Amino acid sequence: MTSQTAPDVLLVGGHVFTATPGDDEPVAAAVALTGERITAVGPDDELRALAGPATRIVDVTGRLVLPGFQDTHVHPILASGMDARLNVLDQPDLAGTLDAIGAWAAAHPELEWVTGWGWQADHFDGGFPTRQQLDALVPDRPAFLHRSDGHASWVNTRAIELAGLDDDGSGRPPADPPGGYVQRGADGRATGVLIEWATGIVEKHVPDAPLADRHAHLLAGQRALLAQGITAWQDASVRPAEQEVYELADSRGELVATVVGALRWEHERGFEQVAELVERRASIEARAAARGVPSRFRPTSVKIMHDGVVDGSLTAAMLDPYLDADGTVSTNRGDSYHATEDLDRLVTALMAEGFQPHFHAIGDRGVRECLDAVARARASLGRHAPHHDASGRDVRPIVSHVQVVHPDDRARVAELGTVISAQPLWANCEDVQTELTMPFLGEERSAWQYPFASLAAAGAPLAGGSDWPVSTADPLQGIHTAVTRRLHGEDRSPLYPEEALPLAEAVQMYTYGSAVANHREDESGQVAPGLLADLAIVDRNIFAAAADEIGAARVVATWVRGIEVYRAG
Repeated sequence: MTSQTAPDVLLVGGHVFTATPGDDEPVAAAVALTGERITAVGPDDELRALAGPATRIVDVTGRLVLPGFQDTHVHPILASGMDARLNVLDQPDLAGTLDAIGAWAAAHPELEWVTGWGWQADHFDGGFPTRQQLDALVPDRPAFLHRSDGHASWVNTRAIELAGLDDDGSGRPPADPPGGYVQRGADGRATGVLIEWATGIVEKHVPDAPLADRHAHLLAGQRALLAQGITAWQDASVRPAEQEVYELADSRGELVATVVGALRWEHERGFEQVAELVERRASIEARAAARGVPSRFRPTSVKIMHDGVVDGSLTAAMLDPYLDADGTVSTNRGDSYHATEDLDRLVTALMAEGFQPHFHAIGDRGVRECLDAVARARASLGRHAPHHDASGRDVRPIVSHVQVVHPDDRARVAELGTVISAQPLWANCEDVQTELTMPFLGEERSAWQYPFASLAAAGAPLAGGSDWPVSTADPLQGIHTAVTRRLHGEDRSPLYPEEALPLAEAVQMYTYGSAVANHREDESGQVAPGLLADLAIVDRNIFAAAADEIGAARVVATWVRGIEVYRAG
């Protein structure tokens, strides 16, 4: 295909995977860029003939040109903010975790609180730390550390006393909040672990980071994502504080990527939030209109936390009870954070306003309840009712994580017009899987985990996500695990390899599939003329490599709207 004018840039000498549905492998081709758009894709010699005196010719020398990756579930402000504090995620064992905490506290005596994240359940006996372990490291001030998945926290005695967890002033412990609990010993005293929404009892006492710090965290998070070839994302939990930062960066022209904001639904509050969310969306649209420049931050989604997690907490909502450690059937089915009628009302109200519901659902009951709510919302609103976005497209509800999916629900995903935001990096046989998950699910349900191939076969649209900082944002690592069902560089057995995806489908999940989830397939997600020149260049052709080496690949350049915004080195 030729363009009427000479292109601004020609990328030549590479392999191009367009990510168009149905494409199975890359082709040797060049890509022409003019302004913000791709204007031609074709053989090198044909496109070189289009070059003019001012055309910049970039030889990618056998590397792989892909559409820019898009992450449909990520927390860049949180991730960079966590990295600026105590971070023990990479510690290999209990001794390393404790040493790192002690060293951080000793190195920062000026801090009012010791805060951070990243402790891993499989480093502790029974999956949980104690207040005494943290007291030994931080005895002089409150300490608050999130678990690596964000669904539990570890606090010391000073924090417990500050929050009144042992005595609320009445001589007895306070009641647990809905959707969470304070872990207690036989004596009724807090052990130092807070599960799910109980983390908020202490976290509300932690001083907020100032705007300047949050702004710096966003820009640092954006740099990190661009370096991974990620040119767009959906921030999966945007409170007013995060929205303020996105608006600031957008107004200053600092927001390079295109971002969908999933405005967080606070489950402890009421339905007055719907009007607030509508106002928050309208205010951004109005400010963008006043500037005369389209906003790159689009607050068009709403994040709904509907259940917990399996590993460590056993709070993900299950149809049948979990097993106990000895293999007997327990009475615990996990937690649904919304009653059926409340979830139905919420989803219907959001879809009626053109918002995209973005569910956190891990357990098979959690997934089913979210799908049921979408089904009832569609029935209530009618096929032609106003459950569409500003462009007239269906809102495409997203169900994220979907760790355990009952076979009866897999075909329903496509039937209901929903999209799966998958985190394929979790589909592996790490210790947290073999020690803290499989024993409590049992053999049959364990095999229902992360059923990507089954979902795809049933027609479910798959989109890629990382949940960074819970796991790395690197899409190539996620693609590797989606194809091999194990982490790059590890020789453990694959996790249910029958659910592995072909490489082309795994790449499309992070490109075209994510563009569909983000309502951006008309402008991105493929290497095709007319679409935005959002591209990721990978240092090797992963389609020509052994599957076990996919994860060794690295992004060497990232282009956004025709501008190179990242180059390795």
